[in-house]
Amino acid sequence: MSREHDLQHILHCGLVAVVRFDDPEPLLAVMEALAAGGVEVAEVTMTVPNALEVIRTAKRQLGSRMLVGAGTVLDPETARAALLAGAEFLVAPTLNTEVIQLCRRYDKVVMPGAFTPTEVLQAWEAGADIVKVFPADVVGPAFFRALRGPLPQVRLMPTGGVDLTTAAQFLQAGAACLGVGGPLVDPRWVAAGDYARITQQAQHYVEIVQQHRRGG
Repeated sequence: MSREHDLQHILHCGLVAVVRFDDPEPLLAVMEALAAGGVEVAEVTMTVPNALEVIRTAKRQLGSRMLVGAGTVLDPETARAALLAGAEFLVAPTLNTEVIQLCRRYDKVVMPGAFTPTEVLQAWEAGADIVKVFPADVVGPAFFRALRGPLPQVRLMPTGGVDLTTAAQFLQAGAACLGVGGPLVDPRWVAAGDYARITQQAQHYVEIVQQHRRGG
């Protein structure tokens, strides 16, 4: 699909699951559980062992149910490898303009990381589709509300510190979507094989997004 199509899919879902584990074995089951709960966008971080193979397999088996991307993409070499493996979007905790340029070249969604207002604007002007603010728990929802004043055109995604308590607050403060890791996919549930719990948790987050859009 095109970059614009995938971007609208991400914004419509409102959630990007961050899938990061030392053991890649359960990741497909995790993503299936997320999709069952309505979270249809997930990034496999490049810190996962054999991350590229996980992305290839996930794209092949879940491509119709899940938009699969790569996270923790720090350089253009890794970015190109991830795109060749089938990643539909790239996410990073930092700003690398060469990664943005590569995604623009291949018509893929890119979400670089930024922390300060200067970095946020640099990422946006370089061509970011969404700017990931990380770690968001350090600044909280008030930071997003403040940024929306001078930078209303920038789509922001908080990552780090987004949980069931803060998710609505970040959305109310102007976040375009939410990046959620451990609070959505608790490693203890994965270790126990409790994928139904992950589906249930996904449903909770989806309901928060939907309630916000209803004006709740």
